[in-house]
Amino acid sequence: MRTIKRRKEEHKTDYGKRLKLLKSGKPRIVFRRTNKYIIAQYITSEEAQDKIELGITSKILMNYGWPEESKNSLKSIPASYFTGLLFGKEILNKKLKEPIVDFGMLRALHKTKVFAFLKGLVDSGLKIECKKDTFPPKERLEGKHMKIQIPFSKIKSEIEKLKWNQEKKKNLVMKKENSLH
Repeated sequence: MRTIKRRKEEHKTDYGKRLKLLKSGKPRIVFRRTNKYIIAQYITSEEAQDKIELGITSKILMNYGWPEESKNSLKSIPASYFTGLLFGKEILNKKLKEPIVDFGMLRALHKTKVFAFLKGLVDSGLKIECKKDTFPPKERLEGKHMKIQIPFSKIKSEIEKLKWNQEKKKNLVMKKENSLH
């Protein structure tokens, strides 16, 4: 009789898929959703030991203009998109290696939160191969299907401003360093 590994029995780990991801040698972006939030982590593995380099939850969207009355929808399609957008920009700003995406045991159904997150990563500038027809339609990304309307363009401009401010700070630091020489 063969025993099944505990995490496989609990439907938490697909060991075949994990082995393929680890053999690639690339860092992974892990996407998870809870009952309240979207969680994303940038993970590197060395000798099958995972190390979280960077992590973000959709709770951070409250700092970028997400409406207080919609705080219970921080696991929605627009929240997934913005979490992916913010996370991708953070990866690019920290100059981390190009990752691959790991959805774990989640079913990757087209036009869902998973692909909204992926669309955010692609829109941030990360080079991730994915078919464009798997992304949710623009109306769903903007939250037009929701009871409480999300100020999509306002939040997106706040995130874009973040990138601009970081580039401006980097240029100022470079100018200061050059003036010291």
